[in-house]
Amino acid sequence: MSKEKEPDDLPSQPAAGTVPAPTPKPLGMMMEIFGVSRIAAIGAAFFICLVLAGAVFFFVKSAPPGTITITCGPEGSIFQTNASGYAKILARHGVKLKVLTSRGSLENLQRLSDPSFPVDIGMVQGGVTNGAKDRLVSLGSISYQPLLVFYRGEPVDLLSSLAEKRIVVGPVGSGTRALALTLLEANAISTNGTTPLLDWEPKEASKGLLEGKVDAVFLMGEDASPTMMRELLRAPDVHLLSFKQAVAYTRRFNYLNVLELPQGSIDFGKNLPAQDVHLIGPTVELVARETLHPALSDLLLDAARDVHGQATVLQRKKEFPAPIEHDFRISADATRFYNSGKKLPYRYLPFWLASLTSRIVVVFVPVIVVMIPLLRSIPAFYRWRIRSRINRWYGVLLSLERELFREREVEKRKPLLQRLEEIERAVNKMKVPASFADQFYGLRGHIDFVRQMVNEKLPK
Repeated sequence: MSKEKEPDDLPSQPAAGTVPAPTPKPLGMMMEIFGVSRIAAIGAAFFICLVLAGAVFFFVKSAPPGTITITCGPEGSIFQTNASGYAKILARHGVKLKVLTSRGSLENLQRLSDPSFPVDIGMVQGGVTNGAKDRLVSLGSISYQPLLVFYRGEPVDLLSSLAEKRIVVGPVGSGTRALALTLLEANAISTNGTTPLLDWEPKEASKGLLEGKVDAVFLMGEDASPTMMRELLRAPDVHLLSFKQAVAYTRRFNYLNVLELPQGSIDFGKNLPAQDVHLIGPTVELVARETLHPALSDLLLDAARDVHGQATVLQRKKEFPAPIEHDFRISADATRFYNSGKKLPYRYLPFWLASLTSRIVVVFVPVIVVMIPLLRSIPAFYRWRIRSRINRWYGVLLSLERELFREREVEKRKPLLQRLEEIERAVNKMKVPASFADQFYGLRGHIDFVRQMVNEKLPK
């Protein structure tokens, strides 16, 4: 009769008299606590270390950067002034905001759209794009951006009256130029016509208007300074165009708003302006890349509330920032900010501590929730595996016992008794944790019991 094949998953026992290598204390504790073998303990320890290493990696990776970059407008412009205000507020929270000057909205948009350009956020006036851009989102509108058209000569209230005049539409790359060309083209004035359209810088344009070198100038806060605009408002021979067709413009171009500069709002004593002036203009959006960290999105919008939340001659108190959507979709983080404010930790804790707390909750709490059931399942699986090996030998032993009692011939019983010896040797080679010692010794005792019963009850 052939020998029953031993299970091939049984490790060999070290030679008698050899001293096993000492088990490291952490592994030894794990083996005792969970009732697992050395190999299982090493595997569990390796798994735990791997998960913790991954959690630490994501914990570090998810930290908000300490420095971000904003692209705004030329030096001295309202855009640049506002960006500097953001930088001061963010600095209080330990975040450095690098302010990068530009020619205006179009250049800001180009920089944001270029993945290789090192910028995170920018100010872009509405209407400079024909549709939403991929990988860019809006944090909302932060202010109105009125278009101021200064001109010399007799008072007029229609843009078409500027035909054949020398007009400065703004520098290439600015949103001022883009809007000016759009409005002039709607009045049949284009670069292909007889009206000279110049792309001078705001400072040069202002000086040229005061000196009579040009007849009209388009200015916006994205590239012009407040000082420059006040100087032109006070100049005796310069007028500010009041858009008589303001409502019609906003119906044609839905990103424009009707704005009113009240009489005397610039200077009560000199009554500047001398009458209400109707203006048009888009809103300015805070546009960011999709990769902007949520914590920094909240921080920037909080800064925008401080910088833009006050009442001015053109807006009500707390009117901005606002989730006004034009060419760019409002980001999910910005939507949550407008609906419910900052995340809970950021309301009561310093920024660095709130960021640390949030990352611990996001990264380590799920790891703990997942790890605990997994770690608890390891001992259960290991115990099941040990029990199944012991029970398998019990099955072999029961089968052999029945054969021994059925077989009465001595010669035929010898191979069966030899198989019993082989079973005993295989069982003795088994490695089991101390928690299974009772079952292991019970199996060995039952092997002896079967041998004794056979020897005592069967005829010699």
